[in-house]
Amino acid sequence: MARVDSRPKRLYVEADLAGGTVVRADRKQSHYLLDVLRLADNDTVLLFNGRDGEWQARLVTGPARSLGIEVVERTRKQDAAGNLDYLFAPLKHARLDYMVEKAVEMGASRLRPVLTRYTQTQRVNLDRMRKNAIEAAEQCGTLRLPELVEPQPLATVLTSWEAERVLIFCDEAADPSDPVAALSGARTETLAGPMPIAVLVGPEGGFAPDERAMLLKLPHAIRLSLGPRILRADTAAVAALALVQATLGDGR
Repeated sequence: MARVDSRPKRLYVEADLAGGTVVRADRKQSHYLLDVLRLADNDTVLLFNGRDGEWQARLVTGPARSLGIEVVERTRKQDAAGNLDYLFAPLKHARLDYMVEKAVEMGASRLRPVLTRYTQTQRVNLDRMRKNAIEAAEQCGTLRLPELVEPQPLATVLTSWEAERVLIFCDEAADPSDPVAALSGARTETLAGPMPIAVLVGPEGGFAPDERAMLLKLPHAIRLSLGPRILRADTAAVAALALVQATLGDGR
């Protein structure tokens, strides 16, 4: 993977991007660029929208502190969409913010909250999740945002599961073993070619016996231990996604 230049400020925008067009910054973007970063006319930023790649652009200030961003030239072509789902039992606000940020940094292409027997938080603010996903995407150099899915009961998700998608679920009740070896062996035995992958981290109370049984019935389910210590759910997200990306994903 090519190294991303992280020095210019990157902004996610909704507008189409092409050379010569001008994107109007919203109030929050204007405040951040002009007042926080103290940028001025002709200073450079990078823009992306998840469709048209990444573009170098320059600031053009107008009357009444209006701010335009003139698109100059493309610096990176749009990459192909990833196929890594991250499924998780919802967490409280601060920990969910952290988890979303790290999942985006680790390359998750879809974030799917699932409600389990022991899930403690039933509601998910998708607007807040999107805000955190945008901020993480701007920082880490990715060219697209993950898809955000409305929360669903775990049983509902598993009932309509894609048969070809590998599900790696982290289970604190699993026998501790070498997770890298377990995943590498799965590539030999289960993943003969490129296949879509999903990673599931449950609530801190773990999975109920009937939930674990449903998971193990899936055609490509891998039960994974993250070691001898019980991790918090947001810590488990980082550990699991790092392992999966290093052995099966785009970190290989």
